[in-house]
Amino acid sequence: MPEQPPYLRIADELRRRIAEHVWEPGDRLPSRAQIGQEYGVGENVVRRAQELLISQGVLEGRAGSGTYVAEPRKRVRVVRSSARERPDGSPFRADMKAVGRQGDWESRTEAKVPAPADIAARLGISEGDLCVRTTYEFLGDGRPVQLSTSWEPYDLTAGTIIVLPEGGPHAGTGVVNRMAAIGITVSHAVEQPEPRQATAEEASLLGIQKAALVTHIRRTYYSDEGRPVETADIVVPAAHCEIVYEIPINRWLRSHRAPSD
Repeated sequence: MPEQPPYLRIADELRRRIAEHVWEPGDRLPSRAQIGQEYGVGENVVRRAQELLISQGVLEGRAGSGTYVAEPRKRVRVVRSSARERPDGSPFRADMKAVGRQGDWESRTEAKVPAPADIAARLGISEGDLCVRTTYEFLGDGRPVQLSTSWEPYDLTAGTIIVLPEGGPHAGTGVVNRMAAIGITVSHAVEQPEPRQATAEEASLLGIQKAALVTHIRRTYYSDEGRPVETADIVVPAAHCEIVYEIPINRWLRSHRAPSD
């Protein structure tokens, strides 16, 4: 069996000390030089071990202050389901309420933004075609827990009351309900989740370590005619949130099952 990399061994030692209450939540860890000297490794090894534990929510780094044992945080359950679209409330606020937090969000919309190549491909338009772009920071008790950047084809909503996703009488009601207001029926969404490391900007906005693990979800909504009406990149920190997919079962299928099912 190959020998365990040194940084993983140090991470296990740090985790063990926390589990044995040598260090309590809120305690500041010794310097990297001190830890390295104690275990006979370099500061870079200690840094990698601490970054791993920060990405897992065990430690937290404070700029200009050091590394601390993180306070236990209940992971937020983020439920992804078309059945949760509703006109009278936000699924995100419901998720926050379930863990005793107040859910809210901040947003910024820019109209007539040229579509980059990857977004154009997802929306079925030409590169450079104009879009409405909205960036979101979703908050739990005022702290960012999720990021999203949404793109909608400008020619789809231009001149209508829903051209600004967070403005007008249908502000904040979600893509499905907003599109219904102008006669477009959203039939389904496609989501592609994948794990990756946070960018420096994402880490700063989410209050996590640079390169911490996040789940990046590429989501696209489609009309009943098959046209993409919105696409978004959603970023969720793995240490703070768990993503659950709820799959509605078609009623027709339930009522027409074969006897052997």
